[in-house]
Amino acid sequence: MTATEMLFNPFAPGFTDDPYPTYRRMREVDPVHEHPFGFWVLSAYDDIAALLRAGLSVDDREVAGGQIREQMDQLDLGVLNLSMVHRDPPDHTRLRSLVSKVFTTRSVAAMEGEITGLVDAALDRIEAAGHADLVEALAFPLPFAVISKMLGMPPADHARIRELTGVLALSLQVVTDPEVLKQIAEAGREMTAVTRELIAWKRANPADDLFSALIAAEHEGGKLSDDELIAQVVMLYIAGHETTVNLISNGTVALLRNPGQLALLRARPELAANAVEEFLRYDSPVQQSKRITLAPYTVRGRTIPAGTFVFACLASANRDERFWGPDADRLRLERPNARSHVSFGAGPHHCLGAALARLEGRVAIERLVRRFPRLALDGEVEWNGRINLRGPARLPINTGDK
Repeated sequence: MTATEMLFNPFAPGFTDDPYPTYRRMREVDPVHEHPFGFWVLSAYDDIAALLRAGLSVDDREVAGGQIREQMDQLDLGVLNLSMVHRDPPDHTRLRSLVSKVFTTRSVAAMEGEITGLVDAALDRIEAAGHADLVEALAFPLPFAVISKMLGMPPADHARIRELTGVLALSLQVVTDPEVLKQIAEAGREMTAVTRELIAWKRANPADDLFSALIAAEHEGGKLSDDELIAQVVMLYIAGHETTVNLISNGTVALLRNPGQLALLRARPELAANAVEEFLRYDSPVQQSKRITLAPYTVRGRTIPAGTFVFACLASANRDERFWGPDADRLRLERPNARSHVSFGAGPHHCLGAALARLEGRVAIERLVRRFPRLALDGEVEWNGRINLRGPARLPINTGDK
């Protein structure tokens, strides 16, 4: 197998630490790449933006064959496949309508005070110690606490739920290890059982929260079945914290490695909202999105057959020089079109939690850099080794005060 045939090799040493040289080469050599494992990979901005809006399938059952099909056949997630991120219209339309009724801009905005309080409490603890692993101290517990609060999660083993959702997040990437596939399936079964128990508890103890609202929500007279409810809650739990962990961590790493931009943000705090868009562009919390062709699909004169799994490399699109210009690899908080990134997807599957992620990222990073004027890295960043939900597993920082 030649190097060109394996142009996209996410298992290559060092790829998950820094995938951007690989993405750059893909854009230069073969932006519409037919992988020898039977899937296709798009890496250019215009092609990906069009694909995401083209109305293609996200239902894995539509994949005709190849290694991806074999992986899916081995990985049975049961009722979790009923999540709206795995469903096409009309199911997707109905499920998204039900969730969006209770996941509104107003309900998200109302969380800012609570998010600020959680951030400040975490920063108090960091200040007392003088150093911390930012992932463990802030980036993970913040979004985990927020989505738990929004859902109104009843008493449960949150540490175990955190472990299970971390394993389930691996289902969003290429997996070739049969043992990992087994672990994902086992985590899915356990998380399904846990969530089914939580639903029973919530039905008996309704409250003013997202979980209760999902139970009560109706679309054209229909409600979520228990299986559908389990799938949506687990999806919200994973999407509600796993991605935002990376936004906060990746954004902080980017600032600490670009001290000029860090100084700019401190001098001009009004840039915070646009800075979050630039963090999302510069180092996307979600690196890839999937689509499955239902009919032959042509890109740059090449036809992708029906029933083909297509990876849209969001992180590559976000660094495409043809769209962003020659400084695409630079962090620039004043970038006027930063919000044009595709980190939240596009089209009917645009991320429903985008407003919440933006809010959490803005509050966390803005208050972190303001609180600690001598903030610095305190060792090597350890990346989590994930191909898709890529971010630091450990981010050692020092406040410079001790």
